[in-house]
Amino acid sequence: MSRLGPAPDPASLDAAERMSRDELTALQLERLQWTLAHAYRNVPLYTKKFDEAGVHPEDCRGLEDLAKFPCTTKEDLRDNYPFGMFAVPQEDVRRLHASSGTTGKPTVVGYTQRDIDMWSEVVARSIRAAGGRPGQKVHVAYGYGLFTGGLGAHYGAERLGCTVIPASGGMTTRQVQIITDFEPEIIMVTPSYMLTLLEEFERQGIDPRTSSLSTGIFGAEPWTEQMRAEIEQRMGIHAVDIYGLSEVIGPGVSSECVETKDGLHVWEDHFYPEVIDPSTGSALPDGEHGELLFTSLTKQAMPVVRYRTRDLTRLLPGTARPMRRMEKVTGRSDDMIILRGVNVFPTQIEEIVLRTRGLAPHFQLLLTRRGRMDHMTVRVESAPGQDFPGAATELLRAIKDGVGVTVDVEIVEPSTLERSVGKLRRVIDRRHDG
Repeated sequence: MSRLGPAPDPASLDAAERMSRDELTALQLERLQWTLAHAYRNVPLYTKKFDEAGVHPEDCRGLEDLAKFPCTTKEDLRDNYPFGMFAVPQEDVRRLHASSGTTGKPTVVGYTQRDIDMWSEVVARSIRAAGGRPGQKVHVAYGYGLFTGGLGAHYGAERLGCTVIPASGGMTTRQVQIITDFEPEIIMVTPSYMLTLLEEFERQGIDPRTSSLSTGIFGAEPWTEQMRAEIEQRMGIHAVDIYGLSEVIGPGVSSECVETKDGLHVWEDHFYPEVIDPSTGSALPDGEHGELLFTSLTKQAMPVVRYRTRDLTRLLPGTARPMRRMEKVTGRSDDMIILRGVNVFPTQIEEIVLRTRGLAPHFQLLLTRRGRMDHMTVRVESAPGQDFPGAATELLRAIKDGVGVTVDVEIVEPSTLERSVGKLRRVIDRRHDG
């Protein structure tokens, strides 16, 4: 299998995907001016924020003027729980979604019918960019419910003209049987759960490369190029990244194109991206790493202005499409571990685990205190059927050399660590226990 997939027929692209950069910029400014006015008139939080910052929607005469406006945070959404961020009457809201709320009140998002239609369109665009075509079957193993993943993928696949298999998460044995029996060409799921499905194929004595799947569209958590290579090699499919978050719309804010796999094209006709220094809040030019912000351009029920995603990336010029690309998310500013003065991201450890002999791509980071010092133990499974006594030493040395921290390494038996059916919990922080 070639590392890159075939490009779509240009005639199949929608009008926005064929725009020149100048045409796209003009459309963005028109839609941005509408969004700022809509938010200011109808959302008390934005009225207050804009007034306190001394800015008015009419002050936005060019896209560069957006930097004058205040940012929106997850705390703003939680403080206005449940419906305080809505910009339309309740009777115009057709659907509600919400985050899990594991670290506080959930963030609640509303959608008008037009919002749902737009969301379906950008997910359909994302699936097509990943290589999906009308008439194919899409196995959706994202969770359904208040989480946006399942229904977002479902409606987008139907909009493209695909047949949806709404498997949802869990029941791994049954998932493999459904894939074997129903023969879908596409799977949409978190990358960590895809690894669990791979193991189940192998446990059942089925070579994953013989399955009907040709494309995997993976999102909802950061994942590395090493994990892409692992999945593509073991499954014999194209592994393509999709990005989104419920506060902005859900999955489908940006997506990789299978013909390049060189970063996620942001669907800039609906979502305007910026990158800022997470410490100072100052805007950064394209090409520099920082925290990703999004302003919605067409959302009716719950517009967001300069929403701080906490995801770390950089913006790059478009390639397969005119829209700018965002580099694969390397981590989150609020997931960063500061270990004895060194910044550590779980994705850094993942890259090293995946290239260490004798280890499976399943690990957890256990944070504890030893006296006054923070300490980290990397717990990682050995690869089934492989006995490499030097794996722990090799991993410890590679983390020291590559990340700059000294850790303990604990190699555990295969299938010992908890498997994920959604977003994987990589970090267990016990530094403040007891």
